[in-house]
Amino acid sequence: MQNYTSVTEFTLLGIPNTEGLENMLFVLFLAFYLFTLLGNLLIFLTILVSSNLHTPMYFFLGNLSVFDIFFPSVSSPKMMLHLMGPSRTISYQGCACQLFFYHFLGGTECFLYTVMAYDRFVAICHPLRYTVIMSHRVCTGLMLGTWLGGCLHGSILTFLVFKLPFCGPNEVDNFFCDIPGLLPLACADTSLAQTVSFTNVDVVTLTCFFLILTSYGHIVISILKIGTSAGRRRAFSTCSAHLISIFLFYGPVMLIYLRPASSPWLDSVIQALNNIVTPSLNPLIYTLRNKDVKLALRQVFTQVVHISGIERRRCIVSNISIKKWVQDSTNELEASVGLRGRVLENVTTVLHHTTVR
Repeated sequence: MQNYTSVTEFTLLGIPNTEGLENMLFVLFLAFYLFTLLGNLLIFLTILVSSNLHTPMYFFLGNLSVFDIFFPSVSSPKMMLHLMGPSRTISYQGCACQLFFYHFLGGTECFLYTVMAYDRFVAICHPLRYTVIMSHRVCTGLMLGTWLGGCLHGSILTFLVFKLPFCGPNEVDNFFCDIPGLLPLACADTSLAQTVSFTNVDVVTLTCFFLILTSYGHIVISILKIGTSAGRRRAFSTCSAHLISIFLFYGPVMLIYLRPASSPWLDSVIQALNNIVTPSLNPLIYTLRNKDVKLALRQVFTQVVHISGIERRRCIVSNISIKKWVQDSTNELEASVGLRGRVLENVTTVLHHTTVR
């Protein structure tokens, strides 16, 4: 392929129609980003150290927390830097990396939600065989499959877009590099790349969404067969947090990639919500509606407070011991000096008497 590329960097125009709001948006996005990092890191560490959460459901939830840390980190730091700085440029290679990791992590998370729906299907529809079906080996294989599927998805889209020549203009009408903002800048026919890339996104999104709906269709049927209302509520409560996360994730994706017409302003706003706001809500969704996670968080906090209290007491005891050792050493030194003084005095007296004689 002949290389027609003359563009070495792109200019990110940011969210349209937000001139004069840079400081407010910076503070808002920074707050959401920090909350996302801290909240998801807390959930991941809680699942890691709590033995009662070492089950397939929380194994996948821990992986979701990892993705929710990395996914907003693809575009948020650069966007906040552009909000506060005069430069809005990004290198050609940096733009390609943004596109790859955005769709790699987004595709992986899409597959992960499908796997989590299957996990809930097995837990509710086949509870007696759950530990056999969702064994450690199966969970690891499913997780590796989501990673490889997301990597393949991101690689295909990145290749389709960046095999096109870019020779100017170089202004991306968005706050990060994505397919709808880059294809209009290409200096060649983009119909094939546009058709294949959007078909790829549509097929992945709709296939995963259909599989999730299928799993939850069977789950609803099984829940309705439960005789007691308490049992139905308990079964539904294990799925409600996952359902909320699914709608928050798939809603923006479908609005951006499945609409026939594209609006730069609407796309930017929806992607800002999807990239920054949605990952920050998952820690709240999974802690407020999950008794096991709340209990594990309380235990972790109790252990941290207990350990810090023990360390503080050790420091106090250590300080007391040091002070006592210093005091004892001082007393011994004073006693030693006094003894030496008396010996020296006796020796002097003896010498004086000898001299007199």
